[in-house]
Amino acid sequence: MDRLELVYEPFPGEALERFIEDGVVNHNFAATGMAEFFPVGFFLRNDRGEWLGGLTGFTWGGWLQVRFLWVASAWRSHGNGTRLMNAAEAFAVEHDCAHATLETHSFQALGFYRNRGYTVVGQLEDYPPGHTKYFLRKVLNVGATSATK
Repeated sequence: MDRLELVYEPFPGEALERFIEDGVVNHNFAATGMAEFFPVGFFLRNDRGEWLGGLTGFTWGGWLQVRFLWVASAWRSHGNGTRLMNAAEAFAVEHDCAHATLETHSFQALGFYRNRGYTVVGQLEDYPPGHTKYFLRKVLNVGATSATK
């Protein structure tokens, strides 16, 4: 059997990252028999074409996984995070998801997610030091499929 070289690569190219991600996804499909996977990406852009926020994630196994949600500071507290979350949750319901999950930290948006009906199902203290990482979930309103635009 060949000896495998261990390579440290802190900034792998998109193709290498995709190779690893595809390996995990394909393993998950084979192990569960669930292959309904849809990437989720909703973004905010102004009239000049500047990107000012967005939400990325995916749906799989009846769940929406929100990976990242970010809105430029000048555009926060104007309903833009809500618009992004509404769009993602509606997309998930349209793709037969009954649940959503995400992670946040104590210095991020825990209150925002709680106000949206997410509940904390776990937490990791002192990550990073002096803060807490929270794991949240929500039962989606299966009857609601229209996103707020």
